[in-house]
Amino acid sequence: MEGKWVKIKAKGRIFEGIAMPSEGRLVLKLDNGYNVGFYDYEILEVKDIETVKSTPPKLEMNPEIPNVKVISTGGTIASRVDYKTGAVTSQFTAEEIVADIPELSEICNIDAELLFNILSENIKVEHWIKLAREIYKSLKEDYTGVIVTHGTDTMHYTSSAISFMLRTPKPVIFVGAQRSSDRPSSDAAVNMICAAHVTTSDLGEVAVVMHATTSDDYCYIHRGVKVRKNHTSRRDAFQSVNYPPLGKVWTDGRIEWIAERFKRGERELILRDRLEEKVVLIKFHPNLPPDIMEFFYDKGYRGFVLEGTGLGHVSTDWIDTVKKIAEDSVVVMTSQCLWGRICDRVYDTGRYLLKAGVIEGEDMLPEVALTKLMWLLGNYDLEEAKKLVKVNLVGEINERTSY
Repeated sequence: MEGKWVKIKAKGRIFEGIAMPSEGRLVLKLDNGYNVGFYDYEILEVKDIETVKSTPPKLEMNPEIPNVKVISTGGTIASRVDYKTGAVTSQFTAEEIVADIPELSEICNIDAELLFNILSENIKVEHWIKLAREIYKSLKEDYTGVIVTHGTDTMHYTSSAISFMLRTPKPVIFVGAQRSSDRPSSDAAVNMICAAHVTTSDLGEVAVVMHATTSDDYCYIHRGVKVRKNHTSRRDAFQSVNYPPLGKVWTDGRIEWIAERFKRGERELILRDRLEEKVVLIKFHPNLPPDIMEFFYDKGYRGFVLEGTGLGHVSTDWIDTVKKIAEDSVVVMTSQCLWGRICDRVYDTGRYLLKAGVIEGEDMLPEVALTKLMWLLGNYDLEEAKKLVKVNLVGEINERTSY
């Protein structure tokens, strides 16, 4: 009966739900999202799940509220439990996501599109390029802004890549969920409602909107190049690093701006969608030999982001290799500490690395330095790319670090 809708009688009550995989008992996922197991029961009715699925209502346009484009790329916010396997898989279309959250119809008109439906660990450069082009096309049309639904695991990579590829005069808001939409503890609805409010605000840049706390009280608006997923499962997993959140947003539409931001209409819409794929992020650890750089260099890589220790160090036996590779490559140093900035002028190792040709990544996150270097090498020659690494282009670098 796995994957079928089942109606049973047990303990003097009637229960209905979807049969989950189990051994020795019947486990039903009820409409409220909870799983209940039964040993003693009477089966009253069994149906194929397709016969009990409801068709999402057609989205009606209200001329008095703004129009927003929703581009779905998959992820947990677009997932439900696969009742044949018990696993969470991407199954929703963008229309189904919107239909599950009726509050959205009071905020904006949704034009929903399923661009691709994959889990975020499967996102590649080709997807970033396709997404950037689709967002660009949508921004040229009469939409107040764009919402991108995305898996949380690599959402900060994508928001960073899009921030460099696309200068936007309107809000481009990435949103996801830590819990799938059919679970009672899902954060999908609150995140999506808050994202819709930000998309109709006066923001003019790429941002990530996710739960600010473990409760359903408000969300943070994070700059797309200053945000990172810092917890595997908490609903407030996303944090701004080395820069405050741009603001707070409540489900009733209130927004409290916290930090300096690009505002709507301040920048001209520009798309530069070339990316160099042969850029690698290497996390240094004790006993890691420099051969790892040689391996990628021999395969044609000319962009290297090192995630070093502390202020930005690797062991001294790397220096000769770094010097050789940096002659015709870009080598950027970041820190695995995340908070704070690189300073390779404090200790001897850092000074040797600077002489070898390493470029300090300032206070950029390693993931941001990676996507920035991909973009720089895709659009500029080597020497110009080296100069632009340390230039603040879209808010990825702060002139000074505040504590």
